[in-house]
Amino acid sequence: MLLKSSTLCNNAVTLAGLVKHWLNFRVLNRKLKLNMRFYSPLFVLILVFIALTTQIFAQTPISVQIKGKVVDAKSSAILDFATIKLLKADNNPFKATQSNLEGNFTFNDINEAGNFKISISFVGYNTLSRTITITNQKVIDLGILKLNKNADAVLNEVVVTGKKDVIQLGIDRKVFNADQSLATQGGTAADLLATVPSVQVDLDGNVSLRGTSNVRILIDGKPSTFGGSDVNAILQSLPANAIDKVELITNPSSKYDVEGQSGIINIVLKKNQRLGVNGNVNTSAGRFNNYNFNTGLNFRNEKWNFSGNYSLRSGDRIGFGSNNTRFLSTNNTSAFTTASQNTLRSDLTNTLKLGVERYFTPKTSLAISGNLNVGNEDARETLNQFFFNSNGDLQDRGPGENINTEDGYGYDLNVDFFHKFKNPGEELSTNFSYGKSNENDFENIVQQFFNSQGGLSDRLGVNRRNDVAQDNRNFNIQLDYIKPFSKTSKLEAGYRTTLRYSDEDQVSDTLVANFNSYNRDFDLTSLFEMEEFVHAVYSNYQKQFTENFGAQVGLRAEQAYLNTNFSRADINGTPNSAPGRLDYFRLYPSIFLTQKLKGNNQLQLSYSRRVNRPRGWQINPFPDVADRYNIRIGNPNLRPEDIHSFEFGYAKFWKAVTLTSSLYYRQVNDVVQSIRQQNPDQNGGTISRWFNIARNQSFGLELISRADIAKGFNITGNLNFFQTYFTGDASLGINDNDGFNWNGNLTSQMTITKKLSAQANLFYMAPRVMSQGRMKEMIAMDAGIKYDVLNKKGSIGLNLQDVFNSRRFGMLTDNGQFIQEFERRRQGQMYNLSFSYRFGKMENNQRRNNKRPENTGGGMGEESF
Repeated sequence: MLLKSSTLCNNAVTLAGLVKHWLNFRVLNRKLKLNMRFYSPLFVLILVFIALTTQIFAQTPISVQIKGKVVDAKSSAILDFATIKLLKADNNPFKATQSNLEGNFTFNDINEAGNFKISISFVGYNTLSRTITITNQKVIDLGILKLNKNADAVLNEVVVTGKKDVIQLGIDRKVFNADQSLATQGGTAADLLATVPSVQVDLDGNVSLRGTSNVRILIDGKPSTFGGSDVNAILQSLPANAIDKVELITNPSSKYDVEGQSGIINIVLKKNQRLGVNGNVNTSAGRFNNYNFNTGLNFRNEKWNFSGNYSLRSGDRIGFGSNNTRFLSTNNTSAFTTASQNTLRSDLTNTLKLGVERYFTPKTSLAISGNLNVGNEDARETLNQFFFNSNGDLQDRGPGENINTEDGYGYDLNVDFFHKFKNPGEELSTNFSYGKSNENDFENIVQQFFNSQGGLSDRLGVNRRNDVAQDNRNFNIQLDYIKPFSKTSKLEAGYRTTLRYSDEDQVSDTLVANFNSYNRDFDLTSLFEMEEFVHAVYSNYQKQFTENFGAQVGLRAEQAYLNTNFSRADINGTPNSAPGRLDYFRLYPSIFLTQKLKGNNQLQLSYSRRVNRPRGWQINPFPDVADRYNIRIGNPNLRPEDIHSFEFGYAKFWKAVTLTSSLYYRQVNDVVQSIRQQNPDQNGGTISRWFNIARNQSFGLELISRADIAKGFNITGNLNFFQTYFTGDASLGINDNDGFNWNGNLTSQMTITKKLSAQANLFYMAPRVMSQGRMKEMIAMDAGIKYDVLNKKGSIGLNLQDVFNSRRFGMLTDNGQFIQEFERRRQGQMYNLSFSYRFGKMENNQRRNNKRPENTGGGMGEESF
């Protein structure tokens, strides 16, 4: 009856309006003197038609608003960007929207009456449906709508419980949560990476993944644009407590950056997007004058997000090493040499990061951010070399000292745009970044040689000073687009251009005896210029054929250029140069097949082609003569490595145990290796150059398991076994070589009380086969404890790195000309006492990070960064 009355009322209003329009028309007719005998019947017919259609199709011209709020059923956590559909009684779509940052949603101006259905869905949750009846009410408030998690959902990353776990395991990746790493509080990014399964870090900061150092390291999904090619320096200066998590992807798809032999390590920095004002302060102090201070402040509302972070790090790095060489050739008067060195490096680094993000709509945002890094390093190295003849008699002794002062700065600017379309899952993101770094390095080398009687030796001493200036500029232009075709298929496509310019200008002078003045050494004074351009396009198509079987195929096309120029002048000032150019186009396909089995089992088979491009220090032909009896030099004619990687993964999830395993095979063509040879210009000296050798093949098995032993106590273990085959190169005097290698990592975490927790990490790497010998074993243990204070807004931590003072790095080279044993190690354990405090709103009302930085993936066994 209510509906009928409303309909009559509305019809009456409609007829009244028609009469009004008729009268207005008659007035207009008088003014324009139109022929009413012609127009009146026509207008009457139009009025009758409008009245009838209004009665039939718009009997209920109502305006109703529907609203509600979506939350998690158990925790009441806000579910932002949930999909809400309004369906008609026959299940045909009527309207759709998404919940906002606070979980609220609204449908406005609903002008139809009848029965409708509300459907609410969110990734990892069961879909919630409700039936509603729309009459002439103004507002329908559905209140708080609670969604339950889908217990049967098969996710690629498994988070076991409660607070964030140390490690989340997926079939194709591992995610290491840095906040839970108690053993590296107050340390650097390099210290943190050393505790991650499958990752090894030597004492120089060189990072390896699955036994190879050719790994791509990204920061927030992109290469660091202000660090040049020296990633190790960035890792040494970046505080561990500025890192949110570390992601390892061992066989990336074509959407990812294809550089890196063994995959990608992505370091994700902390971001705070909680509503309101939030901040944190972290400070630590430790042995060897190690001090660390980090603070961040963030303000967020519905439209803006402002963030700032400042870090100060200083400390000493103390180490010592030895180098013993036995020459097998009779061309050397010195049959055996030994050297020892002690090093003290003092670092001071300041890092400032500022950012602002504007949310135009819940689906569209623009972010601008910048980083500034300023630092300096003072290093002093003492060297003592001894030369012996074949009878073991001392010939010469050479004490020396190398004083090095380095200072520099770097900055980058980033602009990111993100937009989600109306079609769920359709997204567009772009990035432009520019970075610049400048570094000045002044080196003073002094060494004098004495014979066995204590007098001056026939070996010439050295008193040299080198002044090196490096300048790097980087550009990155990137666009990524995702287009879903259905719930089971989507296309990802993108474009990226990277431009990198690097100049290294070195001036070298030697002291002139008896004149106390320096003369220019033209042989060691040079300018090395490098330009590297990479243009890439990619596409990935994903399809879920059945509920349990899915596939992804991708293709990336890259055009790369590497231009170099090495120039110097002779003693007469006549310049000469040696230009180099590398120009190549390659296609990089990838295939992923994923099968979900019963009982929470999952299989994945994948293939990808990758590349490892030579770096600046590998192609710069300027010799490093800090130790002139062990010279290092680059090769501008290096070719990029061509990598083919196959991987078969299996994952099994029990209630308290997670197991992932991977069988992998990797073939690398044109392997880039540092080859040590006898230096014909130095009696008792060696020289290391980079070359391409034929091929390297590795077969491996990796096992990772996480087990909840008891409440509050869990262990994560990692074992990696691989067999390596090196194909030699007769022209370089390299023979075939092969060997079995393995390494392991064990991390345990214990919650002792509600406020006290502890962690220990043990790492071991067995001797590893190289093209000319083997690397020595490495073993180390780190441990830490944390106590929560101030109502869990603060914490006090104590950690000890290298508990048994066993961390070392060594190598044995046997090339038929000489046998050389090299070793370096730290001097003493490192401990840190730290304090952290968080202030502001602690509830996590943040929206999910919709930005997809460089080379992110999703679905079919891959998750986004």
